[in-house]
Amino acid sequence: MGSRGRTRRAVLFGGLGIFAVAALAGREELGRAWWLLPGVSRPREEGALDHAGASWTAASPANWRMADRPEDYRVDRIVIHVTQGSFDTSVDAFKNPWHKASAHYIVRQDGHVEQMVRELDVAFHSGNRSMNERSVGIEHEGFIDRPQDFTDAMYAASARLTADVCRRYGIPVDRRHVLGHSEVPGTDHTDPGPLWDWDRYLRMVREAGPGTA
Repeated sequence: MGSRGRTRRAVLFGGLGIFAVAALAGREELGRAWWLLPGVSRPREEGALDHAGASWTAASPANWRMADRPEDYRVDRIVIHVTQGSFDTSVDAFKNPWHKASAHYIVRQDGHVEQMVRELDVAFHSGNRSMNERSVGIEHEGFIDRPQDFTDAMYAASARLTADVCRRYGIPVDRRHVLGHSEVPGTDHTDPGPLWDWDRYLRMVREAGPGTA
């Protein structure tokens, strides 16, 4: 009983502290602070999309964590993956609660884009908690050692998606901010592999330009 009372008071005073600091910073920060309060989350609509060119299939809730990005975590990275399997197999894996991993998007070889986790939430895709919290994960159908899997349609659709994400979060289009899964600290993955054409990809992202969807 006493312990629960202390917890409630801690939450109350913690929330008041957030608002006190935010009020000093200004109205914009006050609005941002609201989403940091315990138990407060953004209104959500089932099947809502962040990228207009995508379709929606929900990943299992066991494979991602609810958040309110970018209010609670700054989004400043995009992580590029390759599925090491087919599109359908990857969708099924992200829907499976025992898989314990997901990504925000999967890009099929024909250019179709499937969104499976909202960008405001944290997908378990990189093997690094900090990177998961700050990034959008994009999977690409195929195998890292098969150059034919990296089709023109896939590159084009993925570049439009990445350009859109970069525009919305103010992410620079460079290799520091758009990186491969293999470059995430602590990972043991090798994707997207040496056949992924980074020069071509970043050029296409820049050409896709701000506001592309």
